[in-house]
Amino acid sequence: MATKLYEQVADEIIARIEGGYYTAGQKLPSIRVLAQEYGVSISTVQEAYRIIEERGYTEVRPKSGHFVKARNSAPVLPDVSPLPQRPVKVSAWSNILNMLNADEAENMLNLGWAIPDLKSPTLKPLTRDLNDINRRLGMRSLSYDYVRGNKALRRQIARLGVDSGLQLHPDDILVTSGCQEALSSSLRAITQPGDIVAVDSPFYFGAVQTIEASGLKAIEIPSHPETGTSLEALELAFAQWPIKVLVLTPTCNNPMGYSIPEAHRPKIIELCNQHDIILIEDDIYGDLSFQYPRPRSLKSYDTEGRVILCSSFSKTLAPGLRVGWVAPGRYLDEVLHMKYVSSISTPTVSQMAVAEYVSQGAYERHLRKMRENYQRGRDIMIELIQRYFPEGTRMTYPQGGFVIWVVMPKAINTTELNNRVKQFGISFAPGELFTTTKKYKNQMRLNYTNCPCLEVEEAIRTIGQISKEMLLEA
Repeated sequence: MATKLYEQVADEIIARIEGGYYTAGQKLPSIRVLAQEYGVSISTVQEAYRIIEERGYTEVRPKSGHFVKARNSAPVLPDVSPLPQRPVKVSAWSNILNMLNADEAENMLNLGWAIPDLKSPTLKPLTRDLNDINRRLGMRSLSYDYVRGNKALRRQIARLGVDSGLQLHPDDILVTSGCQEALSSSLRAITQPGDIVAVDSPFYFGAVQTIEASGLKAIEIPSHPETGTSLEALELAFAQWPIKVLVLTPTCNNPMGYSIPEAHRPKIIELCNQHDIILIEDDIYGDLSFQYPRPRSLKSYDTEGRVILCSSFSKTLAPGLRVGWVAPGRYLDEVLHMKYVSSISTPTVSQMAVAEYVSQGAYERHLRKMRENYQRGRDIMIELIQRYFPEGTRMTYPQGGFVIWVVMPKAINTTELNNRVKQFGISFAPGELFTTTKKYKNQMRLNYTNCPCLEVEEAIRTIGQISKEMLLEA
């Protein structure tokens, strides 16, 4: 097949970057200048620049143009997680409670919590909206909002859904108190104690607790660090076990950071249709994808209403807002009932402020800034891990979001390592929190929200030093 013209232009520019003609941080020629140089249309150069950016060679700075990115040596990726064995009862609350209690200590640098950047100037319009709405509503701000959620907010969420291939009506959406309530209300609405839930592995420990609290069994599906959930293992598990629900985080996965390739997404839906399995899609990090346009949601391929899409503004804006949402498809009435039982309604002022913030275009501006910052933070964190951690350490290469999964040499128990570094005011999330079994003892999740930062660099250096001491002891 003949190479398309825009691909030829992209390849030539990449060759210049790799050859040192364009250096890290240098601004590339404008689209118009390159169009004249190559004798092609402006749209051809635009498409070429899109490809170059997707391949990680450049970044777009608003109102400034395209710049060459500093490129690390590629990280050594972890192995695929182990094959599924059998459904198990979940019992991990004690480990999470220990982490919660320990991290209440003052002056603790917590690299384990998945908390976004809360210091960005792009959040200032949101704080103004919160204050203005409080003054405007007065005592009415203390009342309940609609059980389904604020109407203006649901309209804005439906509009934002277009970016992920969705065509939602505001009445298809329920507003929840964060994504955790969206997940828990959905699971409780469609399962009975003893049902089997398939999950990607490793998987978010909040979902682990929802499964445990609901009396469900979990079977873990192995994930590749780049392409995510194994289709072969998924099909095998569906054929072997009476699985009721599949829970996935397919875009900017937490904790590994992968995004399932577009070609795999309709196949996952086909498997669920074939085996009559409900799919809960956690899309909380989807809008933080470094890929543009962002990947389509699994729900956008759903023609039977069996996909329940859960998301939130907790990772894109701020967790303290407690504003999440769910599009339950055919299970809307059941999920609405569980949401009512859980919390009746979501805080009024937060909903109205987020609706106003999004309608003003401030949300899109904030996302652009955060994606740029987090991508830079990822590259810096990878460089720090490569510099300070023991030889043989591997890590993922996140395609969005702000968390990275790290695999230490097998002799290092990261739960013990976490306990040791706490005496230096540092903590992270050990791998054992992200499984229902005894896997991932030498693995961890780190947050790179605050990179670059001298305090974070010193913390990574300390973790690396203590882990090397543990290796010597072993």
